[in-house]
Amino acid sequence: MSRLPTHARVVVIGGGVVGCSILWHLAERGWKDLLLLEKTELTAGSTWHAAGNCPNFSGNWGVMRMQRYSTQLYKGLGAKADYPINYNVTGSIRLAQSAARLDEFRHVAGLARYYGIPFEVACVADLQAHYPCLQTHDLAGGLWDPDDGDIDPAQLTQAFAAGARKMGATILRGCPVTGLRQNAGLGWNVETADGSVQADVVVNAAGYHAPAIAAMMGRFLPSIVMEHQYMITAEIPELAARAAKLPLLRDPDDSYYLRQERHGLLLGPYEHANARTRWTGDDMPDDFSFQLFPNDLERLETYIEKACARVPLLASAGITKVINGPIPYAPDGLPLLGPVPGLRNAFEACAFTFGIVQAGGAGKIMADIIVEGEPEWDMWSLDPRRYTGYATKSYCQAKAVETYESEYAIGFPVEEKPAGRPAKTSALYDRVAVKGAVFGARNGWERAMWFARGDDARDAAPGYPRGPWFARVGQECRAVAQNCGILDLPGFSRFEITGAGAAAWLERLIAGRLPNTGKVALAYACAPKGGLLCEMTVTRFAHNHFWLISAAIAQWHDRDWLARHLPPDGSVTLRDITTDLGTLILAGPRSRDLLGHVTAAALDNGAMPWMAVRPIEIGMASVTALRVSYVGELGYELHVPVANMIPVYDRLCKAGEAFGLAHFGMYAMESMRLEKGYLGWKGDITTEFTPLEAGLQRFVALDKPDFAGRAALLARAETHRLVTMVVEATQVDAPYGSLILQGGAIAGFTTSAGFGHRTQQAIALGYVALAQAGVGNWLEIEILGAKCRAQIVAGPLYDPANLRLKG
Repeated sequence: MSRLPTHARVVVIGGGVVGCSILWHLAERGWKDLLLLEKTELTAGSTWHAAGNCPNFSGNWGVMRMQRYSTQLYKGLGAKADYPINYNVTGSIRLAQSAARLDEFRHVAGLARYYGIPFEVACVADLQAHYPCLQTHDLAGGLWDPDDGDIDPAQLTQAFAAGARKMGATILRGCPVTGLRQNAGLGWNVETADGSVQADVVVNAAGYHAPAIAAMMGRFLPSIVMEHQYMITAEIPELAARAAKLPLLRDPDDSYYLRQERHGLLLGPYEHANARTRWTGDDMPDDFSFQLFPNDLERLETYIEKACARVPLLASAGITKVINGPIPYAPDGLPLLGPVPGLRNAFEACAFTFGIVQAGGAGKIMADIIVEGEPEWDMWSLDPRRYTGYATKSYCQAKAVETYESEYAIGFPVEEKPAGRPAKTSALYDRVAVKGAVFGARNGWERAMWFARGDDARDAAPGYPRGPWFARVGQECRAVAQNCGILDLPGFSRFEITGAGAAAWLERLIAGRLPNTGKVALAYACAPKGGLLCEMTVTRFAHNHFWLISAAIAQWHDRDWLARHLPPDGSVTLRDITTDLGTLILAGPRSRDLLGHVTAAALDNGAMPWMAVRPIEIGMASVTALRVSYVGELGYELHVPVANMIPVYDRLCKAGEAFGLAHFGMYAMESMRLEKGYLGWKGDITTEFTPLEAGLQRFVALDKPDFAGRAALLARAETHRLVTMVVEATQVDAPYGSLILQGGAIAGFTTSAGFGHRTQQAIALGYVALAQAGVGNWLEIEILGAKCRAQIVAGPLYDPANLRLKG
């Protein structure tokens, strides 16, 4: 008789620490019929050789919360699972060799403080007190985390497994998955060496084998295997004589971590160059369980020398063991945690580069998604759908190397990293480049961020202070405000909705009202718990004919959301037309005059008022013109067939010479949208806040009998309000998540910030507790540790009556 059950509510594939955590969390929620399938033995992949470090630190707020959940869970997991865990909470210090690094620590300490994580920015004397054998002569300071430490990865995994078994879950070892096929009921037929099992839900937690599991579903998984080496020394008498373990030490500027391992030291560098990928062809062995790659310490000599100079004790001991094991990397180094793109009842929990500390939180997040339909926290930064079809193997390899080599790099707010680019370009890429465009990638699409002159771009090193791009962006904003500007904006996510039931279906999906025929409206959709899920521009061509346009990065997110809600009767047709069209943004007080010079269409307010859509002809091209503007000026979105982009652009540029036409980029657009108080998806708009808290009441029709998320929205109390603030800041704008304070107490946090060049004001948007959210209220924003006064203001700062928009 097969040991395999015929049915399971959830099948988790992979017996590493993440897979076992997911199983434990689902079992803890009371779910039964849970099955985990492991190809060989538990921990046999990347888990067994992991260093086991458990930091709370991250510049990504979602990752920080995930890791914090883990470190708190691990303190009591041994007792909960009745399985002993060797978890050492030693604290940690991070060293800053520069003022910029110390600024990063101040910012991350603020992020942590919002959630009660007790980070402390430390002076050199404090570092010496925490770590007496430290050489501090060249340090600017550091960061102290009292809750950091290390854990035995195998014990942790076995504790999750033991606890899950006691709650009724089944774990089968030596049971490789050989095939996956979705059935008519949208469950999964999971084929194994022992037979097959019908699963309602499948979770791919197969570590560096996850791409092979994904391929069984017809998906290319954006994950690359990297080598990571660390070494362990012989016993050091000075450490043997200590009563307590040394704190974990990280020197991010020299790119290594160093911690005490028994009475020796464990050193793990991340190479700044010559990082090595593995198995990028078809050469991954079928079984690499409990195996390592050959040592290659020559690549690490510089890092070893620097670590020995920093902690001379390290130089006194010989190396007894070197670990060189496979670690999976997504292109940005963050896990793939969430729904499998394009499929139902299938999820991914893989590509964990720091899987030990993230496993606990990952298990909670995945259980939230499976059980409740969405996680407690907005975890878009980890969602697998953030990568679309451009993420090929060569792209992933280039980005994984770049990410590994900059593992400890400062996460500056304005930085466009070059590896793997260009992946996708518009037809106008070369023409815009000649104009001086400095590009950045958004969902793989190259977009002009700003336009350089002379040596601007060469001197534009990333940093917290406003760089040389700042003055050029100001010139672009003024050109748009005074005359007109043009922006090539490829990559808008576009979906065409048709069919006899299209209007009724859309009405039930969005929180607001549909526009009339020939009009455009902004629309929002709620998540199952009432938070903000989607933002779309709805364009109505006929009663049952619509375009839905959303952010480039939202393409697969919105596609899956729409597809999941399609009526089964076939009365609605969904078509992704993202790549069929390019987009030109034309904006400014002279934009109508310029557009009128190249088309015979009537453009006056009677023929084409604000928020209208009209077909126009420009030369030989049929263009869909939307009278909308994200920059707060009279303007148009021109949606042009890709084949016609060059002639339309050339015609506009030639005619534009008489109207002062200038090119502008995304940074200028960001500046101008802040002045108007327009929101950004997954910055200002997240599932953690409702449309009412975001100040979007005018887009919510509570008198509608029903729409997706309505009941949850009505049941949810408002706790915060998104406000616009004018900030007394001069050189640095508030990074995402900067604390908002009143009287020294935390009142909220920023979601976006920048300088308004038309209003000549520093601006920040942020969520503030209702009691402190009144217009005129004075607050403080903590920007890199410095408190800057900020006042809440009413309405848009620029053209509050929309007179310029309406023209």
